[in-house]
This record gives sequence, C-alpha cells and structure tokens, in this order.
Amino acid sequence: MANLNSSQKNKQLMAGYCGIIFGGFGVHKFILGYSPEGFIMLVISIVGGTFTYGFTFLIMQLVGLIEGMIYLNKDPKEFVDTYCINKQGWF
Repeated sequence: MANLNSSQKNKQLMAGYCGIIFGGFGVHKFILGYSPEGFIMLVISIVGGTFTYGFTFLIMQLVGLIEGMIYLNKDPKEFVDTYCINKQGWF
C-alpha cells in the first residue's frame, strides 16, 4: 500500500470534479498525469465533435462523468494504488 499525503487526496478530488465538469476535454486525465489519454479525449471531442455535430463530445463527456464518479467513490488508498502507482489509464 502507498503512503497517503494531502497532495494525493487533493489530486483525487480535483480529478474527480474535473472529470464530472470538464470530462469531455480530458482535463481529469491531464491532472493525473495521463497526457496521451487526455490528448486522445481532447482530439476526439474537438475534431470528432465538429464532424458529428457534437455527438462524440457528448460521448466523451459521459466517459468523463463516469470516470469522475469512479474517482470520487474510491477509497483514497485504493485510488493511489490504482491511478498513481499502477497507472491504470481508463476506468
């Protein structure tokens, strides 16, 4: 198990809330340090959204909403183990 500090707890809250609010743009992925996954979400939302009249943005927003809720419902120790140590990129 990982040692828990306040920055990791803040990261969990920040990633969770940003996933719920700005999830379509992948902001929560960038907060956790998952730049490739965040860039994928950003490109799908912007480029795909322009060609599909926002449909892919809504899908990415739904993914971000689900991930944000998962982040906020995890125990802080489990969150650190899953997303900070083991680097699980999706869900």
